[in-house]
Amino acid sequence: MRLGLDVFLSDPPRDLLAGRWGLLSNQASVNKEGYYSKDLLRGKFQNNLICLFSPQHGFWGTEQDNMIETPDSRDPSTGLPIFSLYSRTRRPTEEMLKTIDVLIIDLQDVGTRVYTFITTMAYCLEEAKKLGKTVVILDRPNPIGGTCVEGNLLKPEWTSFVGVFPLPMRHGMTMGELALLFNEEMGIGADLRVIPLQGWERSRYWDETGLPWHLPSPNMPALTTALVYPGQVLWEGTNISEGRGTTRPFECFGAPFVQPQEVLAFLLKTPLPGVRFLETAFRPTFQKWAGEECRGCFIWVLDRLTFKPYFTTLCLLQALLTLYPQAFSWKAPPYEYETEKAPIDILIGDQEIRKGLEEGVPVGELERSWQGELHHFLKKREKYLLYP
Repeated sequence: MRLGLDVFLSDPPRDLLAGRWGLLSNQASVNKEGYYSKDLLRGKFQNNLICLFSPQHGFWGTEQDNMIETPDSRDPSTGLPIFSLYSRTRRPTEEMLKTIDVLIIDLQDVGTRVYTFITTMAYCLEEAKKLGKTVVILDRPNPIGGTCVEGNLLKPEWTSFVGVFPLPMRHGMTMGELALLFNEEMGIGADLRVIPLQGWERSRYWDETGLPWHLPSPNMPALTTALVYPGQVLWEGTNISEGRGTTRPFECFGAPFVQPQEVLAFLLKTPLPGVRFLETAFRPTFQKWAGEECRGCFIWVLDRLTFKPYFTTLCLLQALLTLYPQAFSWKAPPYEYETEKAPIDILIGDQEIRKGLEEGVPVGELERSWQGELHHFLKKREKYLLYP
């Protein structure tokens, strides 16, 4: 299998070779041998690559949480300036883009709507269109595969930095495919080139690609994290720890008031395929409940083909809402620069789902309610799919 980066290095579009390039990437933008795309592009096309851009968490993924900004800086190995797209601005400015002709994007997504790299990509397409710049996507695999799609679609009124387009929570697309969809369906119309992967099939998960896992963000340490993330990210909209400040973020959840056996008993009401919950305890070193012992569960995925991460966490949310009505709470704004709307609503993308959980509507009934829109999305995305 060859990454879009490999294809571009061996056969770049000839009409771009006379231009000045910027590269949006981070510490996970590496090839199979572990070399950074910035160094590979600079080494082969030294006169073309003149600046770098970084997404949320910074170029080296050093910043842990949302709304922790990174300043512009300079890359020590290449000497190139790094423009931060998670600082005073989350869009490339005219001042940044006027120095280049082509913006190359080489970022590793994790297959979940709320992962902000895809929003940054959409913003780049919009700003590039305004200034007549070309955008090139060096495509990478979706680490949790491209066949399983799950969840309600984001409602337009809940658009935010963690949801820029009506996608389901688990979208089953690559960055390149999403770029094609955004460019057309959002009416952006930028000069977009996608350099596809070679040899990747939609059914393949990351551990079937032969590629090394390099953290795309500081709390995404492994493929097992990415597997549960389309659901477990919802805890960010609550006072329940999602395991930040532990070595297994998102794979565990808990709080001092949670009694795991009560949660496990509640979950017996709803069949949850492909997963087992292990009683656990942890003491986060930072963020929610830092320094306090949290009781909860560890999520052990037994069968990733039948496991439904979004459905599973909605069931967990409803369990804690029901069992601990006085202690459980939704997180208040701000969250990812949204100062008025509830974080859980912009994460879910539809406040009616949250209300349904609060009212005790069975999650299976909620899931049935969004099947029509999900089917419509699957039909829409077909023309943008690049891989069998």
